Amino acid sequence: MEIDLVNPELYSAGDPYAVWRWLRHNDPVRWNPPGELPGFWIVTKYEDVRMVYRDPVTFSSAGGILLRPEKHGQDPGGGRTLALTDPPRHKQLRARVDEWFKLRAVRMLDAEMRDVARDVIMRSLEQGACDFVSEIAARIPLYVICKMMGVARDNWEQIFALTNQAFGGADALTRRIAHLDILQYFEDLLDSRAQSPADDLVSALLATEIDGVKLSRDDILLNCDNLLVGGTENTRIAGAGGMLAFIQHPDQWQALADDRTLLPSAVEEVLRWTSTATHIMRTATTSVEISGQKIEAGERVTLWNPSANRDESVFTGPDRFDVRRHPNRHLALGAGEHFCLGGALARAELRLLYEELLDNTEGIELDGTPVLLSSIVVNGLEHLPVRLVPRRR
Repeated sequence: MEIDLVNPELYSAGDPYAVWRWLRHNDPVRWNPPGELPGFWIVTKYEDVRMVYRDPVTFSSAGGILLRPEKHGQDPGGGRTLALTDPPRHKQLRARVDEWFKLRAVRMLDAEMRDVARDVIMRSLEQGACDFVSEIAARIPLYVICKMMGVARDNWEQIFALTNQAFGGADALTRRIAHLDILQYFEDLLDSRAQSPADDLVSALLATEIDGVKLSRDDILLNCDNLLVGGTENTRIAGAGGMLAFIQHPDQWQALADDRTLLPSAVEEVLRWTSTATHIMRTATTSVEISGQKIEAGERVTLWNPSANRDESVFTGPDRFDVRRHPNRHLALGAGEHFCLGGALARAELRLLYEELLDNTEGIELDGTPVLLSSIVVNGLEHLPVRLVPRRR
């Protein structure tokens, strides 16, 4: 079998799950030689992926967590942002913002964001047809993270438009300009919060000290950028991918409609099924073995979450979408010290999304052909044209 996991077209027009299945059975720890990208190890089995996640000392995040061409140099966030720091700094930095993404965030969702989510869905119902990815699944997590970071509600649509351009613009120049505009917005917000702190994440970052030293302005901006992307992208793609799975498996949507107590297990199955991070990278800090394959210090190790979450040795019927699946110990949100900071928030957002859809729609139908992302970074839908049927009152 031809193996080329760094060809974006494999994910938009091919069958990566067949490739991952072959790798799990035949070559679960495989070396990919250097080309435009540096050489790296491919790890595809659940237990191996989990072992790497749970050992942040041997497998470092500071050198970057995504494959990038050598000519681009080191990731500028290395050792500075939550995602790209190792112990003990990672734990210290995470402790300053952890509460925002756990109980506080879930309470805020129930108390303040339910009406916002309903408004998003009602707007799409009025339109009839919409792109579920951009008009529904993208808006709810973006509005939530904007609220948490202290972005004024009047500016939510501005940030929404800029993030759409920055991460989906038609050309590199458009994306770069939009990204710079986002950073400028947060620079201005930093200046405002430095003068008048508020109860928000930006103020919390400004007040953060690690070993008696406050975060630099650049470090705060990098973390704001990281939180904005991380707090929206994965939930957007998981929410849309889950909706497509429900459309393709209407019995599962009906099961959810008949029994709302299935929502927690349904959300876990959506996370497993979509596995939105296509790969996550670590760098070995010392020589180590993974399933008998020797990894040298300094070599890159890539973890393929969608493969791990379809591993037949762990999941019964892994290619079956089942809202009643139990147990469901997926790795869609990582594991160990770097377990997704926004995991509780993502679960709450997905539950809120599907609850509001069940409450306000009679049905959701495809209104065109879904389009998959051409990306080795995120796994899922770029467009999902649907028609929403309003619930009869």
